[in-house]
Amino acid sequence: MISPCKQLTAVVFDWAGTTVDHGCCAPALVFQKIFAARGIEVTAAQAREPMGKAKRDHIAAIAAMPDVAAAWKAKFGSPCGDAEIDELYAEFLPLQKQILKDYSDLIPGVAEAVNQCRERGLKIGSSTGYTPELMEVVIPEAQRQGYEPDCVLCSGDTAQGRPAPYMLHSAAEQLGVWPMWSIVKVDDTPVGIEAGRNAGCWTVGITRTGNGVGLSLEETEELPAEELQSRCEAAAGKLRAAGAHYILESVADLPALIPEIEQRLANGESPVTV
Repeated sequence: MISPCKQLTAVVFDWAGTTVDHGCCAPALVFQKIFAARGIEVTAAQAREPMGKAKRDHIAAIAAMPDVAAAWKAKFGSPCGDAEIDELYAEFLPLQKQILKDYSDLIPGVAEAVNQCRERGLKIGSSTGYTPELMEVVIPEAQRQGYEPDCVLCSGDTAQGRPAPYMLHSAAEQLGVWPMWSIVKVDDTPVGIEAGRNAGCWTVGITRTGNGVGLSLEETEELPAEELQSRCEAAAGKLRAAGAHYILESVADLPALIPEIEQRLANGESPVTV
């Protein structure tokens, strides 16, 4: 039997809602727009529910929701099938790319937290449901603000997206790190946490800045503290149900958690057994 690694080797971050785009607002907005263009109302909650999946899969998941499916059939006389989903996805990509630059602000504290992780000797990976074409907008904006991960895994780079573990396997290969239980996966969506658990990584769910709360930085600052706390707790519940080992409000809080995870490794604990 291979003994557990005594030290962490890498952190793999999600993008929207975790490191950029406070509240994961850009994709939710466009999902609503492409259905609205066909006269189908999709609520913000419905648009956000499958967040973390590859974007075509996300559209298919929205179309399959009972209320949306019923509205589509009532309007068009038949279900939303593969051809219609392909059309919606083809419309999604240019609309998403058009607005992404306005939703690529780095979340406060991310650059500093990543630098502290690097100072501990950790490599920095990333994965996203965005396509490489969309990331052509986001990556330079993040670099300009001081965030540049060592690798970026996009939708389509692996045979399956989240919750399959393949993006994390590919990130580990590109980073040159192993075993998988020496990696921390940080994500604001349940499907991202599931991918981390499926890969055998430590998982950290992000609440306040992420899709579960779904508010921009300005909106969180204006929200009454009690309501914000309630939203964070609701998001935390979903992330825990997906298997998150830890819950944080922001990536800014991650450096303080790293020593605790490394101590658990030193004690012989593994993320697949806790």
